[in-house]
Amino acid sequence: MCEDLGFEKLLSEEGFFARLFARSPSGAGRDPLYGPDLPVVLLTGGPGMGKGRLLRAVRDRFATKVPVIHLDCGSPVYAGRAAPEPDARSDATEVLVEVARRLCTWQGTGGSFAFPRLFTGLAMIATGVTAGTPAAVAAEVERYEELPQRQRLPGLGAGGFWRGVLRGTIRNLLTTLSGQVLGPYPAAVSNALLDGLFESLAPRGRAELERIYGAYPGAAGQPQHGLRNLAADFQAGGEARELAESFLFRALREDLEAAYASASGWLRRVGRPGLLLDHAESPLGERLLRAVLTDRRGGQRDRVVVVGTARRADGGAFLYGGLPPREVPVAEFRPADGGPPAWSRRTGSGADQAPPADGVLLLRMPLLTGDQLRRETERRQRRAEPEGGTNRRRIDSAVARLSGGRPHTVIRLAAAAAAFRMPADANDRDILDAPLRLPGDGAPERPVAEVLLRELVLDQLPVRLPDVHRDQWLDLLTHLSVAHDEECADVLLRHHQAGRVHHLTAHHVSQLLIDTGWPSCERHFIGDFGLRQLLVHRLYGLRPGGAAWYADHHLLRDHYAERAQADEDVPGGGAFRSLTAHRMNHHLVSGGADDVVGHLAATLPGRPREWCAELLEIAQAPYPGGADARRERAQGLVAADGPALRRTVDQLLHAVWLCEERTRPTGKEMADTLATLLGRLSIMEFAGAGQLGRTATEWSGLAENERPLLRCTCTEQLGRRR
Repeated sequence: MCEDLGFEKLLSEEGFFARLFARSPSGAGRDPLYGPDLPVVLLTGGPGMGKGRLLRAVRDRFATKVPVIHLDCGSPVYAGRAAPEPDARSDATEVLVEVARRLCTWQGTGGSFAFPRLFTGLAMIATGVTAGTPAAVAAEVERYEELPQRQRLPGLGAGGFWRGVLRGTIRNLLTTLSGQVLGPYPAAVSNALLDGLFESLAPRGRAELERIYGAYPGAAGQPQHGLRNLAADFQAGGEARELAESFLFRALREDLEAAYASASGWLRRVGRPGLLLDHAESPLGERLLRAVLTDRRGGQRDRVVVVGTARRADGGAFLYGGLPPREVPVAEFRPADGGPPAWSRRTGSGADQAPPADGVLLLRMPLLTGDQLRRETERRQRRAEPEGGTNRRRIDSAVARLSGGRPHTVIRLAAAAAAFRMPADANDRDILDAPLRLPGDGAPERPVAEVLLRELVLDQLPVRLPDVHRDQWLDLLTHLSVAHDEECADVLLRHHQAGRVHHLTAHHVSQLLIDTGWPSCERHFIGDFGLRQLLVHRLYGLRPGGAAWYADHHLLRDHYAERAQADEDVPGGGAFRSLTAHRMNHHLVSGGADDVVGHLAATLPGRPREWCAELLEIAQAPYPGGADARRERAQGLVAADGPALRRTVDQLLHAVWLCEERTRPTGKEMADTLATLLGRLSIMEFAGAGQLGRTATEWSGLAENERPLLRCTCTEQLGRRR
């Protein structure tokens, strides 16, 4: 996989990250971007947009020049490490310990780092170990004893923070106490630990602890009180524990800042250190982001570059303090638009109460351009094409439409299509059956659609998806691929969750999709065109002969038929102008084309403008699997019964359906067909026929340029990618 595909400018010698770290990938200095107040940079984009790939590329490019630590906040390893001592550790403390340990062995410019401020806080929360004895506390503290001293300077303290060699001192002190008769263990051990810490401090170290832990809530400037409160809050759990974790994260950043701001650091260290938080939308990642954003809003300054990932387009609901995101201005950077924007935090009255979004820069993950996409598919082609590149061009267009420029989807489809032969008139979804073997996993080949659904859906479940629904999530989305709006989706959800105690509603699913980073569309419940095609493809193959496909469409057809009869076909109120149009859409794709033709032929006279709008709504639908005779039927090559009006409407319906599905090439051929058929209708003898001449010009122009006849959010995005 090409790790920097689509990120070349961001990662370049003069790119965004070179200026953010004040160091280029080659090691040259760069004028720092922003500062001394830094925004938290969030890479926003849904599954397959390359957020994790970009973070790994940043790590690989910069980690030898500046201290950059990459963390997976979605990994269960941190919670697993914390589990043996739940009152002395947490997933957050284990992340901080990992960062510190890695930087303790940093071998780049300036050498390793020491973390005496962080160590002090960790030592205090170690008093919460289950056994509670001095020996148990000492063993827990010993886990961290490499943190307060620089590893490359054995025998020396952390820049004068400690009086002498710390290694082993606290363990010896607490082990000695284990043989004495003490009061209640927690208080006695805490007091002994505090005495041991402060006796080892040099004057500078004592002043630093007074500054940091004396500022802990309730400490009143007394670091001993602050450390006791820290330990108590940590052991209390809930919001109190989050406060303690946040303070420990601040201590880590203070240690890094001290390493740069000291006289020796000013001479020896370069650039800015960085924390790269993958899967930062996870609960752990969100807590870390909230901590640094809250600190910086309150005036704390450090030079640590924090870059996280966010699936939601707005970066995450927690950034907005309960306000609608549209009401909170937030800085954003789209690489395609040029250089990064100016950024500054708001000042003045109320600045300290601003939503966390005030401290964020949203970096919108770029879609691949047409040229980048074509280069990727061409790079993977394995054999010469005697047809003069016809197959490659057909694959290019299929990959472009099915991916929408989503980088991971492009990479997988291009790899699967390397040896795939695609007929000129094939449906784009045919490529989804192309076999793909993932490099390095030793597994047999699988259809690329299966691989993508695993990677884009099953491996990236919504963070807030209840556990009871995890086993059914992909199946529910598969059935919802035929839904248009929430009413439509609720009909399907009630049917496919029958017999379950816990049900998801359409609104709940819609919110989960937004949280996961999938876009929405006013005409399609699954608002991402490429994801919808993957799910439609899977739905048709769930049962032999497309039985699951037909069953879902028949369910919806019958639902809207009953509603139309009961409500006298009131306006649909959702994605369709009327309940009848909604019913006809599902009837069309489930074997009822002739009935739809009859309905359209009967309702055309006297209402050409409304009729054209209804035709587009009905025909904006996928085609079921199997042989596709729409092109032949549109061109009149399939015999049809009835008068001229009905026959022409039959041809027009199939031409529009072919254009509106957006998964087959249409171009000039279908443009000419549309113009011919609408022109023919415009000269027939029925009321309003002449108005169809203008429609013929409009629709044929759109079709010739592969533009949607009925615009919606997802088809507009698809058109912009061409």
